[in-house]
Amino acid sequence: MCEADAFILKNGKEEKFLESVDLIKWEGEDEIYLVSIFGEQKTLKGRLKLYDNTIRKIFFEGIEEDTLLDKAMI
Repeated sequence: MCEADAFILKNGKEEKFLESVDLIKWEGEDEIYLVSIFGEQKTLKGRLKLYDNTIRKIFFEGIEEDTLLDKAMI
């Protein structure tokens, strides 16, 4: 498996946002839609900071708490 976990960078710390991300889709300028291998869907506002496949992590930044938008499962 090559899925990576998505993290939000806040004040220099990593906060896990979604495990085993299988799909990332940009919707508009700053809205990002993610889907895990388990069918869990989440949307956030921010930007991609780093994707490092060697450690299987995806980092997003520029996100404020009230901009996280969870979507229903498939």
